[in-house]
Amino acid sequence: MGDMSRWFNIAGPCIAAKHYMLPASERLPEVRSLIRKEQYFVVHAPRQCGKTTAFRALMDEINAKGDMAAMYCSVEAVQTWTDPDKAMIQLAAQIRLNLDLYPSIYGLGVKAEILKATKESLSSEIIIDTLKWLSERVNKPFVVFFDEVDCLERDVLIAFLRQLRNGRISCTAPNSFPVSMALIGLRNIRDYKMFIRPEGQSTGEASPFNVITKAMTISLFTEDEMRALYRQHTDETGQVFEEGALAKAWDYSRGQPWLVNALARWCVEEIHKEDFSKPVTAADMDEAKEALIRERGTHLDSLMEKAYDPRIKPIVEKMMVGETIDRDVQKENINYAIELGLLVDDHGTITPANPIYTETIGRYLTRGTQDTILSENKENVWVKDGRLDMPALMASFQDFWRENATPDSFVSQNFHEAYPHFVLQAFLQRVVNGGGQIIREMAIGRGRLDLGVVFGNEKYAVEVKTAALYAKSPEKAHEQILKYMDGLGVSEGWLVVADADVTKPWDGKISTTDMTFGSKTVHLVRC
Repeated sequence: MGDMSRWFNIAGPCIAAKHYMLPASERLPEVRSLIRKEQYFVVHAPRQCGKTTAFRALMDEINAKGDMAAMYCSVEAVQTWTDPDKAMIQLAAQIRLNLDLYPSIYGLGVKAEILKATKESLSSEIIIDTLKWLSERVNKPFVVFFDEVDCLERDVLIAFLRQLRNGRISCTAPNSFPVSMALIGLRNIRDYKMFIRPEGQSTGEASPFNVITKAMTISLFTEDEMRALYRQHTDETGQVFEEGALAKAWDYSRGQPWLVNALARWCVEEIHKEDFSKPVTAADMDEAKEALIRERGTHLDSLMEKAYDPRIKPIVEKMMVGETIDRDVQKENINYAIELGLLVDDHGTITPANPIYTETIGRYLTRGTQDTILSENKENVWVKDGRLDMPALMASFQDFWRENATPDSFVSQNFHEAYPHFVLQAFLQRVVNGGGQIIREMAIGRGRLDLGVVFGNEKYAVEVKTAALYAKSPEKAHEQILKYMDGLGVSEGWLVVADADVTKPWDGKISTTDMTFGSKTVHLVRC
């Protein structure tokens, strides 16, 4: 057993003395230049991408150097406040709380002095007066990082931004107001404007956004950065991440910082129990990935709940079905989903941001359906000699669909168009739980949902299409399933065509037809 001096953090900001982390200068390459040029700017990135960690570390670096003073302050404490004046007073109090953490920089007794100063201030100017007083107190160029800004209610956000703008314009004497400021949150400045001034409406005064010169984001880890983070653990403990494990970690996480840390933490702490003499293998990463999806921690849970957001639900539904969308109409909603970190635009194709999100979306959105499916596999009747009896399994699904796919069941679902896809995934998930896994490949505009069912040493290619899409171009559907079979390296596949119009008579809708394409066989399963 080793003595782990640092560890992979998945809860709260990282601290260099306790956690493995990348230097702030590497994560914020443009910010130093913006600060040097005395700019006010916005930094946006998905949750748990390291924004707070990076800016707190940057604050420490600036204060340690000594030629400037920096302060980090989260405004989350006033996120539910709706009265602007009261919210500004509370925010000024939050600034005071931050000051007590750094007496060597701001001086002893600052809280008491600033309390007196801000109490004498008018509530409508309390943020200006607080920042002005503090800038004069430190008597050097002062930088402020305000985090969680986009959580503020509309009128509170307007009041806050307007005070920052007015203070920036009116306080012109040296060291009389912060010379540079970052507004940190999930959304771009574009979304702030839409939130405050929907459909081009005016707030009635000068724009509070005139003070902002640039909006930027914090990127996900590159593969080299992920490997560098893992190498810190190896250098300190001697525990090696095998090449296969590193490749799996990158493939599963695609550089999402929380996932990168969570995968490593599970391998090191849960699988190997901090026995650093044992290397982390590719199989360990597979187990860690499954554990994260199964447990669905706070990060994944909060992200998946966004799938029901009215702005995102139509996009996720189209993605599940594989249909196209009007990108011009859905542009802002797509950007919102991307900025949340849920989806990515991969050269024009909208997909989940990484395989873990893909699998979690599939399981999360079908969990209710899974709970309603009575397991018919109590005695493993679909498993023979370690293999799935796919013909029997598909026939059982057809029976299940006929018995359960009623008009009421469609109306009750939040995702109407994707309901057949949800039901098949839920049905298959109940079968493979404990003995296999489903590999989901979903994207906007693919025209289908590909499911790779892995059970034991066997792979099974399953593709799902709606009857309407299949009727438009059966040849294209056959080409797609054959291509997917090639990708999985199998010669047999199942093309499930589900008719979403359950009001039609069932006669003739349930059938299975075997089609041969050279050395390959495709089973056309209609339901």
